[in-house]
Amino acid sequence: MTRDDLEQGGEPDSSYYIQNELLVHNKENIDLNTDPPPDIVLEVEYSRPKIDKLSLYASMGVPEFWRYNGNILTIYALNSGQYSQSDRSPTFAPVLVTEIPRFIQESKKVGQIAATRAFRTWVRQQISTAGQ
Repeated sequence: MTRDDLEQGGEPDSSYYIQNELLVHNKENIDLNTDPPPDIVLEVEYSRPKIDKLSLYASMGVPEFWRYNGNILTIYALNSGQYSQSDRSPTFAPVLVTEIPRFIQESKKVGQIAATRAFRTWVRQQISTAGQ
């Protein structure tokens, strides 16, 4: 992810278009100089990054930055050009996504398929509870 005016870039582990997906759908190359940034950027970091990722992604206007260190998932939401830590993702508000690491850990014990099923069931429960 680079933008010419920033003179630096990042290489997130994953990035997702959700709200802006229709704006980049079927594009072979996304140009952040003209296209919107991804709605969520995920970085898996086991050591301190060499650049300040919070400042970088905030300057690109990425609405959510998720950082996972192998144990803890931290969510940052962009407000007035700066990130603030949040216990919920604005994109997935009914679901407490900071609970995702427990399913990752559980998959090591019960296997990926069983953990995925448990995760889907848990998400459905979270959504139905929020809708009440």
